[in-house]
Amino acid sequence: MEVKLISSTQNSLVKRILQLKEKSRERKKSGLFIVEGQREIALALKGGYTMQSLLFCPEILNNPSIDTLTKGACPEIIEISENVYAKIAHRGTTEGVIALMSVKDHALQNITFTNNTPLVLVAEAPEKPGNIGALLRTADAAAVDAVLIANPKSDLYGPNIIRSSVGCLFTNQIGMGTTDEIITFLQTNQIKIYCAALTASKNYVDCDFTGASALVMGTEATGLTDTWLQNSDQNIIIPMQGEIDSMNVSVSAAILIFEAKRQRGF
Repeated sequence: MEVKLISSTQNSLVKRILQLKEKSRERKKSGLFIVEGQREIALALKGGYTMQSLLFCPEILNNPSIDTLTKGACPEIIEISENVYAKIAHRGTTEGVIALMSVKDHALQNITFTNNTPLVLVAEAPEKPGNIGALLRTADAAAVDAVLIANPKSDLYGPNIIRSSVGCLFTNQIGMGTTDEIITFLQTNQIKIYCAALTASKNYVDCDFTGASALVMGTEATGLTDTWLQNSDQNIIIPMQGEIDSMNVSVSAAILIFEAKRQRGF
């Protein structure tokens, strides 16, 4: 395959990549996003994402060959100069390689389960990229069957979420929809809804998560909306002994998820 060369920061593709990095509107309009780093690119390809272009800086890239990185599945390979790489890289530790990839469709109808007792993490209206990334890392660590995001406030393909998830955006099965749509999806699939809430709640260790279960997390500021609480099979709580009544959402999710995994013998 012919390798192109870009040495000018004024190149039209460089400008396009900058727009895709910085503007959610451009990502949504084009259906494309940027991935940096060898590990992240490898995870995206393993997760079934389609690579459109691979840009590499030979002065920085070391170890793997381009063929190893692309798995032979990239229609366009471009060599870039160090100044171009410095211009388009979101962070300076991405090993000199950047990929342009197509987004996935995260419609709920695309979610599939390989067992009859799926464990699902639901996050309603998560907004902070760091929290979303941490939730995805936890979900990957526990190998949950799906992560569902209700009323999403942030663009999943923004560079901060990709970075904070350390590539776990690509390793999880992710669905998105409104709160009502996700509740209907869970009920249709006979998945019990466990809402993390302060009222009418049961200690999480006293709940049985061995059946099909959805652990539903709200925001740290306002918690879950009434719609979730009205459709909850059981509200659950993590007892706390200090002065505050809530923890970071990703920490809370990790506690609940790994209790469910413990009950399932993992």
